[in-house]
Amino acid sequence: MDIQKLMKQAQQMQAKMQVAQEELAKKTVTAEVAGGQVTAVMNGKHELVSLTIKPEAMDADDIEFLQDMVLSAVNEAVRKVEALTEEEMGGAMGGMNIPGMKLPGM
Repeated sequence: MDIQKLMKQAQQMQAKMQVAQEELAKKTVTAEVAGGQVTAVMNGKHELVSLTIKPEAMDADDIEFLQDMVLSAVNEAVRKVEALTEEEMGGAMGGMNIPGMKLPGM
């Protein structure tokens, strides 16, 4: 096994992963719940960048339902970012599956 060749491949993979992480950070995902009454937008760095609550979602007598909708929207956005991260970073790794290696942000 040529150690220099292996190191060069590792450096190339690291560079590809860095580019993929930078591109991922620029992307956003949107999650809507309850027919769009609550919408959460999250970027590829798992930062919530927008949370929209339509007036019809507001019910002073049932604040717990609104809280549940917000939690559901945010959790769905997290799941979407994780799926996007797996897709993007998996491509950067050229389909390599290294046992025990967890991709960033996952």
